[in-house]
Amino acid sequence: MHFTSERRLDDGVLEREFTLGEIPGTLWTPESAVPAPLILKAHNNGLPKGEPRLVARARHTAASGYAVATIDAAGCGDRPRSTADEQARADLRRAMQAGEPVDEIFESFIGPLVEKAVPDWRTTLDALLELPEIGGPVGYSGWTAVGIRLAVVEPRIAAAGFFAGGYVPRAQREEARQVTIPLLFLLQWDDEGNPRQRALDLFDAFGTKEKTLHANMGGHVGTPWFEMKDGDRFFGRHLK
Repeated sequence: MHFTSERRLDDGVLEREFTLGEIPGTLWTPESAVPAPLILKAHNNGLPKGEPRLVARARHTAASGYAVATIDAAGCGDRPRSTADEQARADLRRAMQAGEPVDEIFESFIGPLVEKAVPDWRTTLDALLELPEIGGPVGYSGWTAVGIRLAVVEPRIAAAGFFAGGYVPRAQREEARQVTIPLLFLLQWDDEGNPRQRALDLFDAFGTKEKTLHANMGGHVGTPWFEMKDGDRFFGRHLK
């Protein structure tokens, strides 16, 4: 892991950009005399790690006493996309403009995106846990599809917060039954890109006995800021 820049923010949080092979990432760490528990924050469907909503959430969480990391996984943010990915995205835009069904198009590029992203996240986790300022346990917050796969294959993930506003491939909908860690699931009731019943069915499918659903009125980007504080309390119960 090679740190390429750093700056101290007004709230005392240290923000550092890093590279890990081909993986670019950002790490936020609080002012603390002891190693901080780590939360991985993943963004939806290829958005860049510098997306303002994600950065604001990360800074808030770090100021609450956690180390927070995000990356541009394969095919996400500024990292190159395959010709097939670009074609799928073009097909998706065309289908949405025409009012045609889009599930199979989503499946054609979100499924492979998850498959490529999870190894990058695990590689990043290996490197982060070697830093003296970071300790376990580890939490996950963000993109549901990647989070499901990580919760199933990565035993170091102790708790997770999922945002329901993104397409979840069939493979991860099946894997949801294998998720056994504590879970907080955020749902925007009027999310224009995520059918409500599909999200509720997914919540029902999670295998964990400790799962909480928070549903708020509004569209895709309308998650209330107070959910950040509720998320901090959730992770505080399981990571601190």
